[in-house]
Amino acid sequence: MGLYVTHRRHVATGDRMTILTHAKEIFRKEANAILALIDRIDEDFVKAVNILQSCAGKVIVTGIGKSGIISQKIASTLSCSGTPAFFLHPAEGIHGDIGMVSKDDVVIAVSNSGETDELLKILPVIKRLGIKLIVLTGNPDSVLSKSGDVVLDISVPEEACPLGLIPTASTTAAMAMGDALALALLERRGFREEDFALLHPGGALGRKLLLRVEDLMHVKDALPLVSEQDPMKAVLIEMTSKRLGLAGVVNEGGELTGIITDGDLRRGLERDENLLARSAREVMTVNPKTIEKNALAQQALQKMEQYAITALFIVSESGKKRPEGVIHLHDILKAGIV
Repeated sequence: MGLYVTHRRHVATGDRMTILTHAKEIFRKEANAILALIDRIDEDFVKAVNILQSCAGKVIVTGIGKSGIISQKIASTLSCSGTPAFFLHPAEGIHGDIGMVSKDDVVIAVSNSGETDELLKILPVIKRLGIKLIVLTGNPDSVLSKSGDVVLDISVPEEACPLGLIPTASTTAAMAMGDALALALLERRGFREEDFALLHPGGALGRKLLLRVEDLMHVKDALPLVSEQDPMKAVLIEMTSKRLGLAGVVNEGGELTGIITDGDLRRGLERDENLLARSAREVMTVNPKTIEKNALAQQALQKMEQYAITALFIVSESGKKRPEGVIHLHDILKAGIV
């Protein structure tokens, strides 16, 4: 029994080494497929970028099988980086969906063989409309290549598949070339973080670059305010009812002159047993920190961190310091800014 267990352990160890060796070899082949593209980046690539930049319509990316999946990814990358694009399934295209294509568009066709029947069948429509065609292929001498205005060679010396059958290194190369086109176009157009955020309003970056203080601040009846003459008992009631752990203090003219936080209450009670009989003016911290309502919520967070505080008041822009709202750290955290 002991010999059997030992034998199984040796077999497992051998299998482990074989698996790791194969995996490393696959990574090497896929990496080499991408590295081989570097020397092929020439004037044709520049021409392709220029065609995409001058496109007055949309970019249609088409391919079938594994190339179709890569085409969908390329279309998605183009769209999220500021270039309107969509994927057209060539089999659906020859049965009516080619109607989505207009003369102002540009087509990117992805095919390792360059002889894909479904792709070749939509070529006449593309040519009749006078649409520019960018071809990504592993066969620069193919029928598809001969129809292209620009041909980008994505051929690979070998697939990562040990049988040499499953598209692996070739699809990796195609996707890398698509990324290169999209990001080179992004650079040419001066695409910025702010532009990215507009296209990704639901993402973390979108929230950081789009959400403003006025989108999150508490206003009107939700704004905790007391007058300078109010007793601290009234301040405590206001703070408790508004549930923000603070209250702004205003003078007779309605201008913000101070702030009282729950921390101020705790520290005050430690020093003064008669705190609740005092006025808000006697207890408040003067000149509270404020922020403009059109400032980014991210900027409000940075200001809170800078001064080690948990809230900022928003005052009117008329020159009078009348409070219009308050934003709390919890509001920013709840919005997913961090």
